[in-house]
Amino acid sequence: MTRRILLYAAALATVAVVLFVARRPLLMSAPACLSGDWPHCLGNENGIVLMTLLGMPVAFLVVAVLALLRKAFGSTAPWRNSLAEVGMVYGTAPMLWMTMSPGPGAGVVPGRVSLIPLVDLIGMGPLGIFVNLLILAALGFFAPIRFAALTTLPRVLALGAVCSALIETAQYTFQLDRVSSIDDVLLNATGAALAAALSHRWWRTTFPTAAPTGSPTISPAAAPTVSRAAASAASSAAAAADSLTASWDVSPAASSAASPAAVPADSPSASPATLPPASSSPGAELLDSAPGPVR
Repeated sequence: MTRRILLYAAALATVAVVLFVARRPLLMSAPACLSGDWPHCLGNENGIVLMTLLGMPVAFLVVAVLALLRKAFGSTAPWRNSLAEVGMVYGTAPMLWMTMSPGPGAGVVPGRVSLIPLVDLIGMGPLGIFVNLLILAALGFFAPIRFAALTTLPRVLALGAVCSALIETAQYTFQLDRVSSIDDVLLNATGAALAAALSHRWWRTTFPTAAPTGSPTISPAAAPTVSRAAASAASSAAAAADSLTASWDVSPAASSAASPAAVPADSPSASPATLPPASSSPGAELLDSAPGPVR
């Protein structure tokens, strides 16, 4: 909890510092934006940034409405998904507007292309490099949070490169008096990957599935205990079965020793004491056991 509070405090402090540094350029566009002069307000970077900041309460309201609707319909992670979707759109749209704003020679000057890497970086300067890193930063930050298929840095990097290539192609096609540079693609894709690395803690790695109704649920902490109990019961049952089998398992040798009738008369191991005497007639045994004459 303390770590989260510190993270939020650091984010708010960063926003406050940025607003303080950029307050003068933003206030220069304030009269045109507040008076409804939209061509002059949205025709420069300062006006676009100012309107983006002023529209943030509306964006948070949209997040709340989407989250409540998702929650009413039983959707999983309603606030997280809503924030990610609105963040991707609201954070990327102003940047696209700036990159697609026409220059003074739009429609007259033919499109220009620069395909040699790292040549245009010198002319950009630190501010130009920073702005190019921010073009697709919101997309790279929120896309892995919303879509499990984009939860790897190479995929986010590829997504940023494809989107940036489409932007540069549109600039060349519509003759916006801008240079379609390979360095812009590299910086935009790098900015998306760096932003994705910052949001790695909240990436959506799996899609949650609802458990079947009536099915028992076992917590991970109790799973090892249940497994040990089941193993102990199985071991006891196996021991009892072995003991019962041993008590009923009589070998042929033991069976022969226990039944005198099964031992043949002419066997060398048979003793006269254990075998009945041979008789020539069926009634001999009765005669031998008959009492003597009465005197």
